[in-house]
Amino acid sequence: MDPIGVLLLVVAVFLIIVLARSIRIVPQQWNYIIERLGRYRRTLEPGPRLLVPFVDSVRAKVDLRERVVNFPPQPVITADNLGVQIDTVLYYIITQPTAAVYNIDDYLAGVEQLTTTTLRNVVGMMDLERTLTSREEINSRLATELDKATDKWGLKVTRVELRSIEPPMSIRDAMEKQMRAERDRRAAILNAEGVKRSEILQAEGDQQSKVLRAKGDRDAEVLRADGQAKAIQTVFAAIHNAKPTDRLLAYQYLQTLPKIADGSANKVWVIPAELTKSLGALGNALGTGSVSPDDEDEDIEVDTSALELDDSAAKALAEAQQAADEVKDISEGKVRDAELPPPPPK
Repeated sequence: MDPIGVLLLVVAVFLIIVLARSIRIVPQQWNYIIERLGRYRRTLEPGPRLLVPFVDSVRAKVDLRERVVNFPPQPVITADNLGVQIDTVLYYIITQPTAAVYNIDDYLAGVEQLTTTTLRNVVGMMDLERTLTSREEINSRLATELDKATDKWGLKVTRVELRSIEPPMSIRDAMEKQMRAERDRRAAILNAEGVKRSEILQAEGDQQSKVLRAKGDRDAEVLRADGQAKAIQTVFAAIHNAKPTDRLLAYQYLQTLPKIADGSANKVWVIPAELTKSLGALGNALGTGSVSPDDEDEDIEVDTSALELDDSAAKALAEAQQAADEVKDISEGKVRDAELPPPPPK
């Protein structure tokens, strides 16, 4: 190969190297820190950029996107001297790439240590119960304190989350027993309230049932008594309208004697010797022993409303009317004495 060809090849390679070191393409959401001869020169924004070859160099590539850092659990002592393990998650963004590169050697290590110390300060002023129930308060205070401390590093802490708070095993056992006792207490209270409500409803049901049953019995007794009263009134009025004589009463007495004798408990029964006098006394007791002419024309008023009650009252009235007709026939002489049964022998 001739010398001119070698020279041209060397020049071409040199130009390629110079061009490669002169052109930088910066991705979106990235910044390049450029130094010239070891001194900060400028910050390259996203897009194609030109550098001075062999003079400018890229000091650092800074990612401007929001980043998430998960720190390992840190031991923290609460105000009531109980040790807990707290696992935190930190969200941050780089707002000043030059400060993040030149103001601190390793900003991630600095943020981790700062988070640990700030967390111990915040939780150290709370007892265990408040620590477990005040995560939002702890998150807000941590974010505020870290944002102030990392501002000179070109960082902005957007959010801090407590992922887990692990108390000691003995404390967890005690808390589980307390929660179990609380659940048992609530269950016992609910059960007692249910039993109480059930007993009250059952007692109210029994009371209403007894009241309704008593009202039904009362109405039935009233209606039964009213029906019997009207039936007796109807029969009584029909008999008095018929004006029975002593002979009719004697006849009815003789008809009743066989029924009296049929009773199983009646072993001996006595017929009075003076049957006529006895019947006459019985008729006088009923107010029908002797009938005056004035009394024959006197009528007894009958409550006709009772006749319209029911079939039993109508039947009783018919029987009473028939008995009255028989009495009337006997009193008028239409029935002869021979038709009456003979008196029993003395």
